[in-house]
Amino acid sequence: MTSKKRALLKVVILGDSFVGKTSLMNQYVNKKFSNQYKTTIGADFLTKEVMVGDQVVVLQIWDTAGQERYQSLNAAFYRGADSCVLVFDLTVQKTFKSLDNWKEEFLFQASPRNPENFPFVVLGNKIDLENREVTTKRAQAWCQSKNNIPYFETSAKDTTNLEQAFQTIASNTLKQVSYNVELYNDFPEPIVFGENDESKSSAKRCSC
Repeated sequence: MTSKKRALLKVVILGDSFVGKTSLMNQYVNKKFSNQYKTTIGADFLTKEVMVGDQVVVLQIWDTAGQERYQSLNAAFYRGADSCVLVFDLTVQKTFKSLDNWKEEFLFQASPRNPENFPFVVLGNKIDLENREVTTKRAQAWCQSKNNIPYFETSAKDTTNLEQAFQTIASNTLKQVSYNVELYNDFPEPIVFGENDESKSSAKRCSC
């Protein structure tokens, strides 16, 4: 019997340094949380298989550098993206103010066919912390002003809303690209970084 073909979707995670991009990705894919990630240089990616209706979807999730001096390296990783996740830290207001710049930079570099309807999702991360500086109402208002981008308040530490957020990413992205998505029978093994695998990675990891 032939195995069911799977759709491969490239998802890019963007946001300032230390908003928790790497932590979110590793918690979602590997069910692991750590405060010890180092600064990402360039990008890393992990893959995870999910179901959207009766379609098997493989999310190829790219974690990119948040520091300005590395952003020139990011442009190559934006190209071919099917979805973009914008992340900010609920406890640091300036990371929320950066969302406009990240969104504009992505659209400029990635040049999607239909930028007005490109599937973005916004994550307000670190909901587990008490000293928040960005209200839910303010974040929702920003998302509504940007063509009703889905918004979730998440925690990489305790997994709050993580599954729901990425399921929405997969579902919305598949709807947008279903007319042009490539289907595969097999994929290469996903990249999984262990605690002692720092030297094997071409890009260091971080909570940025």
